[in-house]
Amino acid sequence: MTKHRHTEQTNQPNQEGLDTLYGQPLAAKRNGSLFGAFPYPTKISPEAIALYIAAHTKPGDTVLDVFAGSGTTGLAALLCEQPTEELKGEAARLGLDVMWGARNAVLYEIGALGSFVGRTLTAPPAPEEFSKAAINLLEVTESELAWIYECTDPGGNVGTVRYAIWSDILCCPCCKAEVSLWDSCVSFRPASISSEFVCLECGHKDKLDAAERLIETTEDPLLQETIKRRKRKIARVYGVTGKSTWSREPLESDLDLLERVASTPLPAGIPNVEIPWGDLHRSGYHQGISHLHHFYTRRNLIVFGNLWARSAEYSDELRDALRFWLLSYNASHATIMTRVVAKSGQNDLVVTSSQPGVLYVSGLPVEKNLFAGLRRKLSTIKKAFSITHEKTGNITVVNQSSCSLNLADASIDYALTDPPFGGNIPYAEVNFINEAWLQTFTDREEEAIISRSQGKAIEDYQELLSRVLGEVHRVLKPSAKATLVFHSATASVWNALQSAYSDAGFFVERASVLDKKQGSFKQVTTKGAVKGDPVLLLGRESTQKDGTDFDAWIVAKQLFETSLTLGSDEQTPQRLYSRLVNYYLGRNLKVPIDADELYRWHGNQMKRMVDDNVGC
Repeated sequence: MTKHRHTEQTNQPNQEGLDTLYGQPLAAKRNGSLFGAFPYPTKISPEAIALYIAAHTKPGDTVLDVFAGSGTTGLAALLCEQPTEELKGEAARLGLDVMWGARNAVLYEIGALGSFVGRTLTAPPAPEEFSKAAINLLEVTESELAWIYECTDPGGNVGTVRYAIWSDILCCPCCKAEVSLWDSCVSFRPASISSEFVCLECGHKDKLDAAERLIETTEDPLLQETIKRRKRKIARVYGVTGKSTWSREPLESDLDLLERVASTPLPAGIPNVEIPWGDLHRSGYHQGISHLHHFYTRRNLIVFGNLWARSAEYSDELRDALRFWLLSYNASHATIMTRVVAKSGQNDLVVTSSQPGVLYVSGLPVEKNLFAGLRRKLSTIKKAFSITHEKTGNITVVNQSSCSLNLADASIDYALTDPPFGGNIPYAEVNFINEAWLQTFTDREEEAIISRSQGKAIEDYQELLSRVLGEVHRVLKPSAKATLVFHSATASVWNALQSAYSDAGFFVERASVLDKKQGSFKQVTTKGAVKGDPVLLLGRESTQKDGTDFDAWIVAKQLFETSLTLGSDEQTPQRLYSRLVNYYLGRNLKVPIDADELYRWHGNQMKRMVDDNVGC
């Protein structure tokens, strides 16, 4: 392991600054080149994390992250060396008396993908050299495979596919005719994907779920055996000719092109890896998806496989940077998890990426032009590399469990971490698609999650957290602090966390909220999702006596009434739950209720207020 410089004393931040930092929700924007360089579940803005690091440390100090994910804490430490004017302005607004300058960071991450991303992004090659190599890789590969996305535009001219929408084939429950989901459920002006099935043959109408999804038998060239999979057909082609974009129904020429693709040999080196399905497997839409290559159309498997193979021809540093770039687009945009959605007021369906944190395959998967997508992504990666290249802060990324840290006692100046949120996201399973290309996989034995497939109950999760946080307690200097960011809608998970940090010897000194301006997919859609992540400042000594365990609804009412004097963000049920969690944990008490219980109560309170106003 790389040795780090350590200072004799931990930075002691001014208390007024901390009162402000932890006394109000801290905005965490979900944009910028560092945030957008690589899609990773539950990421936090590195600029927001930089404020915590700057407030709790001084130049030369070492920061520890024991659940490092894709390396955000390392990026934040590097930002402290040359902070942007916006970052300095935010620190000044908060009244933080900080010393800007290089910090060091040690990042422990059990995930193979997260470690690769963090290592590459915190120590990238020269941006210009990377950009030159990436353009060369694209040009060489595209010169050989340009035909693979060629098409004819509505005017009969040669164009290029931007993306194609495929469709599941359904069986009409009435006449047994084969009808595509696209034809039976999709309409334009305005764009809509109906949950009602309409058979084009007999006119029968039914719920979409009543129509059987058909299966086909085909030869698998990698497995060299016959497999069964969802039956699909190409439903619509979106293309570009010059600067003009267009869309149309498939033509015979499109089908001829796909026949040519089907007869084109797959490049050598495509991983023939069986998927270790776990908590995310669904027997319905994952039918026939047993191996990595089943997540791709044959066309995109050929293109991505060729790009990946050619990336090996570059130097080690450039190879990893190129593969970082390829994988940043891969699982989110190159697979059949890419999808279309119907947005209000739009005349056509909107193409988006895969849903973060899950492995969902819709009935209308999208096949994107990988050359065009990677070319667009290149500028973001180059900008991100330019921010972190040749910084003097020493960032060490360790790909292993944090249950045993290879660090000396009392050697760390500050810890900041964002543990897995119980059973919210099974990271190893989500990251498998990209890890398969790296041929390096996460060791799931000590992955700190609640998982039915791994046989890990909440007690196992709590025990793993206790071991990790016990190690954090051991390596922190005596007066050093730890900031912990967490998110859950379930009281039992919060209480497992509380038991874990208490067993490790930590107490909550302060509590706040990290206000993510755009939640992750699961934070937006999961029942009882919480808006913003509670932030806990942990120390070795309790700063207050244990609180009185007031009835949850008495506390909720007090917090609710206080919220009415604040801005609209503070009046949401999600924010109210975050405040409730902070109230109890800040008093060394167990969290008494789940988020959805509080939301129902909040809804009744709001309804009562409306009724009272109407009565007046």
